[in-house]
Amino acid sequence: MKRLDDLTEAEVLALAISNEEEDGRIYADFAHAMRADYPDTARMFDDMAAEESAHRRQLIDAFARRFGDHVPLVRRGDVKGNIARRPVWQTRALGAGAMRRQAAEMERDAERFYRQAAGRSTDAATRRLLGDLADAEADHQRSAGAAEEKRLPGDARGREDEEAKRRFVLQVIQPGLVGLMDGSVSTLAPVFAAAFATHDPWKAFLVGLAASLGAGISMGFAEALADDGKLSGRGTPLLRGLVCGLMTIAGGIGHTLPYLIPDFWTATAVAGVVVVIELAIIAWIQWRYMDTPPVSAAAKVMLGGGLVLATGILIGNS
Repeated sequence: MKRLDDLTEAEVLALAISNEEEDGRIYADFAHAMRADYPDTARMFDDMAAEESAHRRQLIDAFARRFGDHVPLVRRGDVKGNIARRPVWQTRALGAGAMRRQAAEMERDAERFYRQAAGRSTDAATRRLLGDLADAEADHQRSAGAAEEKRLPGDARGREDEEAKRRFVLQVIQPGLVGLMDGSVSTLAPVFAAAFATHDPWKAFLVGLAASLGAGISMGFAEALADDGKLSGRGTPLLRGLVCGLMTIAGGIGHTLPYLIPDFWTATAVAGVVVVIELAIIAWIQWRYMDTPPVSAAAKVMLGGGLVLATGILIGNS
């Protein structure tokens, strides 16, 4: 792997051509992913991909004038210290806002990289070339801003952001909240019943572990089989089932882990504190994402959790 300082001017220009081609394809992928649900953002990325393609053609023309028709293959991964782009699938999974942020970051990183490279170069011609490339990336940022202003005026962006929030709530928050509530509340009774019936922290831990894993598997399958997501817009059953199952396990395992502490009363006190934290988190999520008044959310969650906890303790002491 070469350092940037080891590249010839022809190789630096070839690297710029490769970078423009890769960035253009990333924008085209973003546009394809957004077209069905976010048409305004898709058109913005189409404009940016076209801009990258135009810059690539200009760089190829410049290369041909100076070095001939053969452009050597020099890619980002071939040069030590070059910009590493996040995989497209990873950014795409995070939604429209993440893609817009990634686009802005790509242009800023490219400009900064070329300016740093120019500052390290001792060859006047190479330094000038790298400076020109940095200016081109700055132009890209202005082009990206113009494209976003054209394709995403305030009302269009607001609609897309609201739609993205709604999808996030339907596909992640709701199944996750259902799982967290079930795991945190439904496992309270068996864990504390076993704890007070046996006064053995290890047995209470085993009961809590079994209840948490069993509830997680059950809730995951129930959520995945309840709705295919096509009409409700709640996303793929696999994602919802996975989120619901994992959050169910997390909710139950939280107040189970303290029973790894050998002393029964210490373990029970720590578990009680964890229960309060879990219920507070549930109430916060309801207030933050489900528009439930904070006092109402806290009262309902604490009341339900307290009743289940008292049930477990009473049964364990009977």
